Amino acid sequence: MIEGQRQKLKPCAGLMVFKDGKVLIGKRKGSHGSGEYSFPGGHLEYEESFVECLQREAQEEAQIKVENIKFLCLANYSKHADRQDILVGMSADWVNGEPGEDVMGKIGEWNWYSLDNLPKPLFYPTEIIIDSYKSGKNFYDKE
Repeated sequence: MIEGQRQKLKPCAGLMVFKDGKVLIGKRKGSHGSGEYSFPGGHLEYEESFVECLQREAQEEAQIKVENIKFLCLANYSKHADRQDILVGMSADWVNGEPGEDVMGKIGEWNWYSLDNLPKPLFYPTEIIIDSYKSGKNFYDKE
């Protein structure tokens, strides 16, 4: 740890949303991963379940509703100097809503993509979730 720097452990969840065989991905504008492409997701709020978190994030970030949320993977990684993230990756089916601008202004340019034609660069947690979906691997320990 760098002198004076506080380490943070961040529990977060990411959601691979399917509609007509494609997945929803948006371009990040946030504090980290800006310019990278990401699934909806974010940090868990206090006393919030993973399902509640992902339903909230899908609504806040993309203005969509989802159902059939299922576990895909668990990952423990450090891609930023001051934090370690614990990711729960899940999948879901789109129910309704048209993807629009994130109300918090952190993600925009939502589009539906084929898994064979994904935008680049992908946000690291999104890469993990895609790898889990394709490979069936469900545990990624700290690298």
